[in-house]
Amino acid sequence: MTALADDTARTPLSRRTSGIGLAVLAAAFFALSGPLAKAMIDSGWTAGSAVTVRILIAGGVLVVPAVIVLRGRWSLVRRNAGLIVAYGLIAVAGCQLAYFNAVDHMQVGVAILIEFTAPVAVIGWMWFRHGQRPSRLTITGAVLAIGGLMLVLDLVSGADIDPIGMLWALGAMAGAAFYWVISADEDNGLPGIVLAAGGLLFGGVALLLAGLVGIVPLATSRADVTLAGSEWPWWLPVATLGIVTAGLAYVLGIAATRRLGSRLASFVGLTEAVASVLFAWLLLDEAPRAIQFAGGLLILLGVIAVRLGEPATEHAPEATAP
Repeated sequence: MTALADDTARTPLSRRTSGIGLAVLAAAFFALSGPLAKAMIDSGWTAGSAVTVRILIAGGVLVVPAVIVLRGRWSLVRRNAGLIVAYGLIAVAGCQLAYFNAVDHMQVGVAILIEFTAPVAVIGWMWFRHGQRPSRLTITGAVLAIGGLMLVLDLVSGADIDPIGMLWALGAMAGAAFYWVISADEDNGLPGIVLAAGGLLFGGVALLLAGLVGIVPLATSRADVTLAGSEWPWWLPVATLGIVTAGLAYVLGIAATRRLGSRLASFVGLTEAVASVLFAWLLLDEAPRAIQFAGGLLILLGVIAVRLGEPATEHAPEATAP
């Protein structure tokens, strides 16, 4: 595997600012998938079918622009075929399959919390593998962010932990951490949209095969879907789930991570939890409590602390945006 982008390198202010904006937008798009999928499940879809359709649609939509961006440089795809397959199987299919198996054994909130500890794993990996030791402020930001997640997910009352579910949730966490680390790698020359398209297609096919052998139950429905108190045709949330919450989200997420580095981008991505609560409030009438708003504030403070804790080094060359 090629060298990863150095998280300790200072990037130009404009590039860093645009990276944070892209990361927040990607987190919002990812967060929208939860309420949409839940509404589809309530109308007769299974979780497995919803995520499989989501990933396959996204991969299909991104194929044409990915081919255009390649401009005939198919050697890039051949040279990075292993990376694309690994990204699709681990960061896309593996992560989501592990998560859905986790929620089959434990409370959804606990599974999400475990998966969203991925930024801590990223810090550990960058320290162990690349010698990028986190500062005290970065560690403080990690603690604040994780504490905020506990409040946002309203887990302060305690929850039952199933050993099998814990293992699946840890698998989802590893898949999420893999996503952030691999997305930060721009030394391979592979455009972000090509990585996203290839990974989504491989991941979608993997989930489809998992469904065919009975690992993931697949069932669909053409019944109307209820969102924000209104009835919508089934194809509208399906299209939004695939195009917006997967296609655009993955492309924006990769672009953001290549601007910010895997460590900071993974912490900005924690805003997905806050956005999920807000979307659930707007679309599913699941009103958040005051403690969840307090958790959102802690997450934001944690992200700021991580940013301020980033060590300053020599200016790094600005890479071409994907």
